[in-house]
Amino acid sequence: MGKRTKKVGITGKYGTRYGSTLRKLLRKIEVSQHGKYRCTFCGKTNVKRVVVGIWKCGSCRKVVAGGAYTLSTPAAITVRSTIGRLRRMQAENP
Repeated sequence: MGKRTKKVGITGKYGTRYGSTLRKLLRKIEVSQHGKYRCTFCGKTNVKRVVVGIWKCGSCRKVVAGGAYTLSTPAAITVRSTIGRLRRMQAENP
């Protein structure tokens, strides 16, 4: 079977509806939510979205709470790096 959509990808199902700008935004979201992510526990690229905010690794069966469309949100990444920095500062100055 040939490739049906050259430009629009996963948003081809919407046809000409909703406008091109909204479909481009939706494409970015849908590609990230349907993709596979790396598991922090076993290291395999096998984490998929179950429902909104729930992500499950297919190999080690761990269930993780994350973002709605991606495994980790930008806010979570910022918090994680800040906590790590504060822990390092606290370890240096007992």
